[in-house]
Amino acid sequence: MQESEQWSSKIGFILSAAGSAIGIGAIWKLPYVTGISGGGAFFLLFILFSLFIGLPLLLAEFVIGRSTQKEAISAYRSLAPNSNWHWIGKIGVFTCFLLLSFYSVIGGWIVIYFAKGLFGGIISEGADYGSVFNATIENPILVIAAQFVFLAITVAVVAKGIQNGIEKASKILMPALFVLFILLIIRSLTLDNAMEGVKFFLAPDFSNITSRSILFAMGQAFFSLSVGVSVMVTYSSYLSKKESLIQPAVSIVTMNLLIALLAGLAIFPAVFSLGLEPTEGPGLLFVVLPAVFDQIVFGEVFLLAFLALFLFATLTSAFSMLEIIVASVVKGKVEKRTKYAFMVGALIFAVGVPSALSYSTFVDILIFSNNLFDSADYLVSNILMPLGVFLISIFVTNKIKRSTLREELLQHSRLGASVFQIWFFIMRFIIPLVIIVVFLNITGILDKIVKAF
Repeated sequence: MQESEQWSSKIGFILSAAGSAIGIGAIWKLPYVTGISGGGAFFLLFILFSLFIGLPLLLAEFVIGRSTQKEAISAYRSLAPNSNWHWIGKIGVFTCFLLLSFYSVIGGWIVIYFAKGLFGGIISEGADYGSVFNATIENPILVIAAQFVFLAITVAVVAKGIQNGIEKASKILMPALFVLFILLIIRSLTLDNAMEGVKFFLAPDFSNITSRSILFAMGQAFFSLSVGVSVMVTYSSYLSKKESLIQPAVSIVTMNLLIALLAGLAIFPAVFSLGLEPTEGPGLLFVVLPAVFDQIVFGEVFLLAFLALFLFATLTSAFSMLEIIVASVVKGKVEKRTKYAFMVGALIFAVGVPSALSYSTFVDILIFSNNLFDSADYLVSNILMPLGVFLISIFVTNKIKRSTLREELLQHSRLGASVFQIWFFIMRFIIPLVIIVVFLNITGILDKIVKAF
């Protein structure tokens, strides 16, 4: 059955998919992961993974979704009937479920800061913003209530559907985010000692790179582009057959890398200027932003505007995660969308509560020295997403006819067959090999193999 909903335009699809990709991945997570993983060298690895693995994977998911016009699980069933390949879609749905359970916690933090900003309760002279953030996330009732509000907004938008919900919100919010980022960067770069932060962010120092950093860079590329979880299979299923796939994919990756660059240029100059540590961790953004806006005339107003757009960018990513889950249950029956959106949202909220309490009630519960929040993040970004990428690369090159792949990829594109050959080679050989090598490296097996020879 063909999905009854579609994007109203290509730009609507691009902005919605870019919103899915950008969100917390580029704005919140990239700066702090870069800070704890070596700075410029990590960012360079992130760019390379995004371009040479993320982009081909994005195209692969587009091909799967647009060719079948079905949500993730049904798409794999359609292309490989009477087989177990539909489990790629199921793994993607589970990954999105787990991802949104802790992602909504961060969304809740933003809700709290936005609410405080409305009443002028963030910026104050001589404030220790690190302590303010810690006190916020250590309040169990506050963080759970905020997580609930964030998920309620997400459910309300997804329940409205594609054109009236996700697409309409993304068209307004994504351009506004770019504009405010530019203003923040201008102020950040004019702070004292700002160039030290730029150097840390953009000058590669490979002496700081470890196997864990490489895994994190790969995971961050997948996280930022929403690949490996079949989100883009579902999103592209709503794309008209009349549209090119290559142009939207390139636009999404370019926008994602641009936002990542802007986030780094906004954050790290301020980190070094204000004497903060780049290894601050998940709270980096919430400590740096108030400190930067504290240095600006009408800083409270600008901070509130940024928090509003940051919240909306976070929501656009949440929309995509919830959409893949809801679409897999609804299976094209639009009349069931609202009911299942609220049911799934309630389940995600319940599963996310332990992550929300990781810094308060459950602070002493650790898994391999990581709290519940960090453990869920590690499982999604560094295990489930790379696993999904590996399986998709095998599926696309072995279970879909090359003629179908070529037709879908090059349709309405001026690019020739050579582009298809390069893409196919990367999908069939490079991506599986890279993921295998990275996993062998992180587990220490690669070192043993090298020593054996």
